[in-house]
Amino acid sequence: MHPILKNTIAVIAGLLIGGTVNSLLIMNSAKIIPPPEGADLTTTEGLTAAMALMEPKHFLIPFLAHALGTLVGALITAKIAVSYAKELALFIGMMFFIGGTFMVMSLPSPLWFNVTDLLLAYFPMAWLGWKISGKKERLTKQF
Repeated sequence: MHPILKNTIAVIAGLLIGGTVNSLLIMNSAKIIPPPEGADLTTTEGLTAAMALMEPKHFLIPFLAHALGTLVGALITAKIAVSYAKELALFIGMMFFIGGTFMVMSLPSPLWFNVTDLLLAYFPMAWLGWKISGKKERLTKQF
């Protein structure tokens, strides 16, 4: 298989699998940490209305979803990649960061959460995913 094709597949797989991890955690967050009494977190309007009732514990699962989704996505990408494993893992981090930035701009949430989420859940997790993959920093195979 051509290295460019394999790297493209690595990125697509990382985005899909990482996104799935993120979505599964978000979809099941209410089962792990129940929302505030009377809060409807299934709609943007309900989430906006419930934000004032949220405690720090309610932000734990969204942070973990973002961090673990990025970590898994970057790890998968780095494992599959033929070359540029670090750069492709960080690209996954950038893509998830863009999504996280969009969410920060779309949904009201406390500043402390936004800063923590944007600084710790994306690029550090993408780098860690690459490190866990065991791939070396230099090219493993040139195009």
